[in-house]
Amino acid sequence: MTIEKLLPAYRVAAWVTGIGLVILVFVAMPLKYFFGQPFLVGVVGMAHGFLYMAYIVVTLLLAERCRWRPFDALVILLCGTIPLASFFAERRVTARVREHRSPFAPAG
Repeated sequence: MTIEKLLPAYRVAAWVTGIGLVILVFVAMPLKYFFGQPFLVGVVGMAHGFLYMAYIVVTLLLAERCRWRPFDALVILLCGTIPLASFFAERRVTARVREHRSPFAPAG
């Protein structure tokens, strides 16, 4: 796949993963621990796990095509595990890929 096709796939994967994680952390976990309703944690947690695997694949493909440093790719991958971080990473990655730069390359 080309970078032009991987970037939209990455953006969708980042948003879907981020939304799933936000629902898990801010809705499902409070329901489980404050109201004794564990069902949503299992469903959303499993969905987030599968979506995160897709996020990993697309991110690694994009990193390989864009020739990112391994550390840069690792940081972007970890953003899929921190609530709200994938949204910020998606914006930075999109801007940097369009500029043909690594996500953490120095400005200039």
